[in-house]
This record gives sequence, C-alpha cells and structure tokens, in this order.
Amino acid sequence: MPSESSSDSNDRAAAVRSRIEGALRASLTEKGLEWGAPVFIRIVKEERELELWLKDGERFKLFRKYPIAGMSGQLGPKLAEGDRQAPEGFYYVPPSMMHPRSRYHLAFNLGYPNAYDRARGRTGSFIMVHGSRFSVGCFAMTDAKIEEIYTLCDAALEGGQPFFRVHVFPFHMTEARMKAVGQHRWKDFWFNLEEGYRWFEEKGTPPDVIVRGGRYAFQD
Repeated sequence: MPSESSSDSNDRAAAVRSRIEGALRASLTEKGLEWGAPVFIRIVKEERELELWLKDGERFKLFRKYPIAGMSGQLGPKLAEGDRQAPEGFYYVPPSMMHPRSRYHLAFNLGYPNAYDRARGRTGSFIMVHGSRFSVGCFAMTDAKIEEIYTLCDAALEGGQPFFRVHVFPFHMTEARMKAVGQHRWKDFWFNLEEGYRWFEEKGTPPDVIVRGGRYAFQD
C-alpha cells in the first residue's frame, strides 16, 4: 500500500498533465468524448483489467481498457488488514482521496472499507489504484498507465464531478460465468454484486449504491 505525503503540492500531477494532455485530448476526440467529462471506473480482477469510461450524453462510453500490472490475493472480497486481498464492491473517490505525491508515482484511494465492509467488521487501509508494477492488496497499473487514468479522473473532478465511482468485480458477471460460480463460498455476495454489474450493463450509467438489510441496494 502506498504511503502518501499530503504536505507536498500537486507539482507531479501538473507536470504529468502538461506532458500528456495533448495526446489524451486527441484520443478523446477520436472517440467523440470530451475533456473533463465525468468518469467511471470498473475493475475486473479475473481478467486483470481496469476499464475507464467517460460520460457521453446520458450514458457512459468506454474510453480504454488498461491491464492491471500488479494485484495480489484470490477472487473474493478483502476481509482484514494484511490479508493481501484486493477488495470487491462499490467505492467512490472524492478529490480528497487523490494522491499526486504517492510513493508509487500517482494514486487514488478507493475508500475501503466502505459502509458494507464496515458493517461486516472488515478492516484495511490505504487501498489504492497506483503506479508501479507491484502491489499487495492494491491495483498497480504501471507509471505510464496511471498517468492517463489519474489525469482524466482529475480533469473530471476539476470539471465538477463531485466524486467518481470505482466498481470492483471478481470477473465479468455474464450469465455463463455466473452459472459457473456453483456453490462457491462467495456465491451470495457475488450475486449481490451482479445486480450492480447488470445495472450498468443495461442502463449505461452506474447506480447510486446504498446498504440496506445487510446487502448492497441500487437506485437512480
């Protein structure tokens, strides 16, 4: 997990943005997307992918898929500090959880444990998406890839998005893949996650997520 230094300025992020903004803007234009548009991130552990989506009208459009360079643990949620697991669930990142001076280049904190995790006594801290190729419990994207991801998320926050959502799934929750879950110990948890996965697949926009009756619940 990366250590942070909140006393430092945003000089690193600003320098990165100055260097890559032109190419990023051109890539966005090619896909009909706008700089500063709201973002949504979906992480899929089995496929080791981070998907970055930008809002286009009333729906979100996939900008890029990034391979996850470093991730530890097995499929299933994070339960305790030091278990080397990366989490699964529904998280969000406000400006205060952006870390431009991470020891691992650039990073943002997922906000684990969330309300669902805390209700189950799950513990852990500083679970990040960050640069570098190595990670224990976080998602390492390489320095080059985190520069793009961080810069577009930062631009969205600057553009007025109050926070961006990060949804972490064990795998792409297709009908066939869910049938293969069988009697896995996390079956019930994963079927609850699938509700949020399918919401986005069908509506093209991530749901507001709350905890009700010990489960995730989803609403507009």
